[in-house]
Amino acid sequence: MKCPFCQHKDTDVIDTRDTDDFRIRRRRECSKCKRRFTTYEEIEHEDLFVIKKDGRREKFDRRKLMGGIDKACEKRPVSREQIETMAAWVEGRLRKSDTREVTTSVIGELVMERLRKIDDVAYIRFASVYRSFTDIDSFEKALRILKTKK
Repeated sequence: MKCPFCQHKDTDVIDTRDTDDFRIRRRRECSKCKRRFTTYEEIEHEDLFVIKKDGRREKFDRRKLMGGIDKACEKRPVSREQIETMAAWVEGRLRKSDTREVTTSVIGELVMERLRKIDDVAYIRFASVYRSFTDIDSFEKALRILKTKK
């Protein structure tokens, strides 16, 4: 593994841990500059396809999922690690299912399930886009759901 700081080719693994999302976390140290960094190792999976609201199909992309979560969590006390863990958890749930195709609604519900536990404001932001709130009644309904599930 090449050091991301000095590009030296020799790094040492200091610590290895399994994560909840089926990845392996490795803490590394460069033998030249002595700086430390973290890498994640994950299994290469079969393609997973997302069926969009308009019927189009596209390959699942964790970066797109994280982008949506990022927007909901913008300027909120949610760490990058929490966002990455959430995205990995959602992907893990999707890959555990028997199907290789999943609708955006399933993905949205899984994200909201996790956001509800992490940050109320981020949950409402995500729900407002995902559920396309068109009036105050739909917004109030989402708030009631949030209050009852706490």
